[in-house]
Amino acid sequence: MSQDRNEKFIILLATFSSIGLIIENVLMHWEYWVPIVVAFGFVSLWIVHLSDKLEYNPRIIYYFFYAVLLVFYYGIHNTSLFDVALVTALVMISYSILNKVFMMRVLLAEFLVILAFHLLNLSGDVDITYDKLTVSRFLLHIIVVLLVYFVTTKTISDRRDIIEESAYKDERIDKYDKDMEDFLSNISHELRTPVNVVNGMSDLLIKRSITEAESIKKAGIRLAYQIEDIQDYTECKRDKVLLEEEDYMSLSLINDVVNSYNLIDGHEKLELVVNLDPKTPTMMKGDIRKLHKIFRHLLDNAVKFTRRGGIYVRMYSETTDYGVNLCIEMTDTGVGMDIESIQSISEGMYQVNKKRNRSTGGVGLGLFIVYGFAHSMGGFVKIESEKKRGTTIRVTIPQKVVNEEACLKLAKGFDEAIIFHVKPNKYKVPRLRDFYRIMASDLATGIRVPLYSAETVYDVERLRDKMNANYVFMGEDEYLENEGYFEVLAEEGAVLVVSAGPDFKPAPDAPIIVMPKPLYAYPVLKILNGECKKGGVGDVSTQKKVEFNGVKALVVDDEPMNLVVASGIFNDYGMIIDTAGSGKESIKKFKENDYDVVFMDHMMPEMDGVEAMKNIKSIAGEEGKSIVVIALTANAVSGAREMFIREGFDGFVAKPINRSDFERVMLRELPEYLIDRGGEKL
Repeated sequence: MSQDRNEKFIILLATFSSIGLIIENVLMHWEYWVPIVVAFGFVSLWIVHLSDKLEYNPRIIYYFFYAVLLVFYYGIHNTSLFDVALVTALVMISYSILNKVFMMRVLLAEFLVILAFHLLNLSGDVDITYDKLTVSRFLLHIIVVLLVYFVTTKTISDRRDIIEESAYKDERIDKYDKDMEDFLSNISHELRTPVNVVNGMSDLLIKRSITEAESIKKAGIRLAYQIEDIQDYTECKRDKVLLEEEDYMSLSLINDVVNSYNLIDGHEKLELVVNLDPKTPTMMKGDIRKLHKIFRHLLDNAVKFTRRGGIYVRMYSETTDYGVNLCIEMTDTGVGMDIESIQSISEGMYQVNKKRNRSTGGVGLGLFIVYGFAHSMGGFVKIESEKKRGTTIRVTIPQKVVNEEACLKLAKGFDEAIIFHVKPNKYKVPRLRDFYRIMASDLATGIRVPLYSAETVYDVERLRDKMNANYVFMGEDEYLENEGYFEVLAEEGAVLVVSAGPDFKPAPDAPIIVMPKPLYAYPVLKILNGECKKGGVGDVSTQKKVEFNGVKALVVDDEPMNLVVASGIFNDYGMIIDTAGSGKESIKKFKENDYDVVFMDHMMPEMDGVEAMKNIKSIAGEEGKSIVVIALTANAVSGAREMFIREGFDGFVAKPINRSDFERVMLRELPEYLIDRGGEKL
């Protein structure tokens, strides 16, 4: 029984005993004032319990001594001489659940005092005849009380031993779990360095057109993600997730979602539909890295368990007093889950298929990490699923608003309508058609543009005649089926947009804009705003290429291959790279050369990165120079960025190097004159 239930049991027992004693007192014409005191006593027990002002131990001691007083008052009356043993035994048994041996000793002592009281005839009310029956009854009562005393004390002692043994086992288990989590965290840290080398060297091989390097690259990325998952899992399990909040663009987040999807094995056989609410704030503040990971895990989970059909992603915001609730929905047409599976997800280590020959990958940590990250950011997760009918996961996370302007805007003066041409029987999984329809409808509503659905070319023709509909969006199947008709339509001034996969190769002079899948709002807006031209594949990237041409960088790492990898990546951005193999060498080179930025490994022998960074900053201060020092390390646990900033670093990039993270840090830390955005020096 729990402490709370034990306490309520004792109070109820005391209440019924008090009522019984009051009745006995009235019937036997005992002291007239006692019922009032007894009634006040058991009412006070409830007040003490319900007010919860005293600690647990003082409360139960109060209850116990109230019971001792009741037993004493009852026992000293001559009519209770041969009943007091039974009452004492019952009170002993009842209070033994509190596991206090001293209570049994007090009750035994009280019984002996009451017995002596009667034997010595201190009340003077009755003479006791000491015949054989009386003596035997006294002895029997004493033996019974003693037996009850020894049984209850032994029970309490055994129960305490069990509790202590259980607590010791729990402590050992907790220590083992902590040691295992430390081991996983440490080993994942150690694995990051070789993974960084694998990914970086495969990049270099890809540049040399070595086809096999693509497979190496994908394997390295997958391994890097799984190492991150181990670290994230241990942090969530310990409830020690630290947030690293910064400003981020809504469109950048969605663009990274699309890029992440393209890296997942098996995505080619599925359709991805992304529904971004145009009214979502342009810029918010939050932990962008954890939001990326939430999206990645949700996408990865959806792809794993979806054999046919597709995935529908919806991102929107709800205005609140503190900013917005960022809402992320991920719906798939996969195998689905039952109620028991949904309940087990939040406990971690969940996998639908745990057989050795299972067809799905991963280590089963993804959804638990989603739960952990969402809760750490003050949000929540809701799962709706049905076997063989797919799953919808909704993640809601509070975010601060930096720029409340809508993330998607239509150019002023646009007054045309849009035709959405999709054949009704195109998709084998009907829900895909619903996904596209909802996405198109929400986009049209958000930017306030008339949208019309056309199932056939006859519908297209009819709508063009009746409405000012100059834009026609369609799939590659719809275009190829009536290619000649659409060529004529283009000659009449229509803007034709084809959403197609990578295998679609239009003729060089095709009068269309090809919008690469997956279909989502940003490229649609670029087309409507006239930023994409006919002929070939339209450039619908949400980000212009960033360059750091001429930026002089010193890369410091005690692992030679890491220097090769970092140099190869940074060279792609037009940077001038120099390297150092130790902290001491980096200080020497900094004294002899001018650098704009230093990338410093954290953990190095002899002189670690923190000491080397502080020396470099000190030298720069003495010489009146400005230098940016960025930590480049495999120590990528939550809160690492804040830790490095506190030490004095200007920024933090985790290994293996993620280009998006690298660009984000460089754009934030470098002076604007060193940044080239889209070929235009700022």
